[in-house]
Amino acid sequence: MATNVYMEALSPTMEEGRVVKWHKRDGDPVKAGETLAEVETDKAVMDLVARADGELRQVAAAEGQTVAVGSVVAVIVSPAEAVGAAPAAAAPATPSGSGKRETGNVATVTAPAPVAVSPLPVAAAADATRVKASPLARRMAKEAGVDLKLLTGSGPGGRVVKKDLERAPSPAASAGPTAAAAATFPVSRFPFPERTGAAYDDVPLTQIRKTIAKRLATSLGPIPHFFLTTEVDMERASEAREALNQQLGDQGKVSFNDIIIKATAHALTKHPACNAWFQDDHIRYWHEVHMGMAVAVEDGLITPVIRNAELKALAEIGREAKELAERARNRRLQPNEYTGATFSVSNLGMFDIDQFTAVINPPEAGIIAVGSIVQKPVVVEGQLTARRRMRITMSCDHRVIDGATGAAFLKTLKQMLENPLAMLL
Repeated sequence: MATNVYMEALSPTMEEGRVVKWHKRDGDPVKAGETLAEVETDKAVMDLVARADGELRQVAAAEGQTVAVGSVVAVIVSPAEAVGAAPAAAAPATPSGSGKRETGNVATVTAPAPVAVSPLPVAAAADATRVKASPLARRMAKEAGVDLKLLTGSGPGGRVVKKDLERAPSPAASAGPTAAAAATFPVSRFPFPERTGAAYDDVPLTQIRKTIAKRLATSLGPIPHFFLTTEVDMERASEAREALNQQLGDQGKVSFNDIIIKATAHALTKHPACNAWFQDDHIRYWHEVHMGMAVAVEDGLITPVIRNAELKALAEIGREAKELAERARNRRLQPNEYTGATFSVSNLGMFDIDQFTAVINPPEAGIIAVGSIVQKPVVVEGQLTARRRMRITMSCDHRVIDGATGAAFLKTLKQMLENPLAMLL
């Protein structure tokens, strides 16, 4: 019996997938459970796994090619079975976005009888000797004089990405401090193409940027946003962080973002009206707090989720946030790790941004945008003094959250950050 290998929806928003790398080639023997290929979805890179024993035949999608969900990308046949035939069975059902843990596999479906299959248009094969690297990594390597062939890629399919260049010793490092500094100077993280002399270059959208474009179109337009801003005194939070990190020692470090996530989760338990989803004909008020944490990746943004953040200790949140951020940058998050947030935090303080407004991630009803912590002259008990201050802007879905409701939540969050002991009450 021949078995079709379909491209399935591996996340609630996936409509197509890009074949990153084939681990098995046409004619290779395969066993059920073996990885056939890596597929880039709208959020991560997942494994395409064989569901039957046999030989892989009729590979119909080249590496780098994008195909629609439900398309046949290959066939598995028994060794004695006639080649050149494949079943034309209906595409498998799309997995539901119920929030259950996905396996990260593109499944195969067994069909009753082989019939002819029309292969997908196959892109031209890439030069086998060409090093796989992102456009940004190529540009950084060219500017720094680094040979990409000498690097081991940590990206999907062994692709060389920005962080591989940052870790690599630069030839300029031995040419004096000025040259070394120029070679490691940070550049934009977005993958701009190398200059060709043309007036412009058109770069196809990656799967993640396609999803970002669609999500923004369904957020900023249809959702009636309003914004609330407050300034927080971070002196006590800073002192508490320094003391905690000294106590933790080699066990890890607590970041300001960890403290903000913990305080936000705790404040949401006091204001459940903000811990909600808009659901067309009803509002869903959550009794659990699942915090979305915006993470910048090489070609976009993804929001891993810290589940039940209101119940977790600060150190636990710190460890989980670090692990999720690392997997997000490596495009290795599972669907249940980036879906189901009830509220989100976006922090650009590390980029020296004082204040900004974030776009709500539907169906969530709110998100806070966190700016940098800076010393400012303020009056405390009639005396002018320098204090560490931070601005927070809350974006609210007015269909769910009223002005006074959002303001009350923000006031509680401010109190908890200004006096961390308030989280114990």
